[in-house]
Amino acid sequence: MPNYRRIHIPGATWFFTINLLERRTTLLTDNAVALRHAIYWTKRRHPFRIDALVVLPDHMHALFTLPPDDTDYAIRIRLMKWRFCKGLPRSEWRSAVRERRRERAIWQRRFWEHHIRSQRDFNAHLDYCYYNPIKHGLVEHIRDWPHSTYHRDVRLDRYPRDWTPEDVKKAMTTGKVP
Repeated sequence: MPNYRRIHIPGATWFFTINLLERRTTLLTDNAVALRHAIYWTKRRHPFRIDALVVLPDHMHALFTLPPDDTDYAIRIRLMKWRFCKGLPRSEWRSAVRERRRERAIWQRRFWEHHIRSQRDFNAHLDYCYYNPIKHGLVEHIRDWPHSTYHRDVRLDRYPRDWTPEDVKKAMTTGKVP
């Protein structure tokens, strides 16, 4: 079993990329309500703050902040994945290895994490989350993508409603949210 080198910092903020196993599917957006339930089910059992979340058809990006006395982000990701799978019919093809381990073939086994080290780092990853639907050609304007906490941040006056790719470029060079 691999021994992954991960840092454990109580109360830290983390950026995650979590991918489906099959990258040419719309499973996440087709089942956005089930994913939302899985995330909030996990959040009730292992609290964390959702700083940003964007769900695309085959992957998602998130910024989560853990409680001050907690370092275990991996359990949260694992439970979100597990709970999401639990609500889906078992129709996917599984390899012999996944069958032997009694694993679903929905998520990639691993995820990518990055510890947020500064406000500039936080802002850059927040922008990255919100820009992702445009980057993948899903919409022309960020406001048109429904599966994002961007809309919450607009309501809270953290982002302008008409945030543009030019604003993203400016933010990426200055490290400041508009």
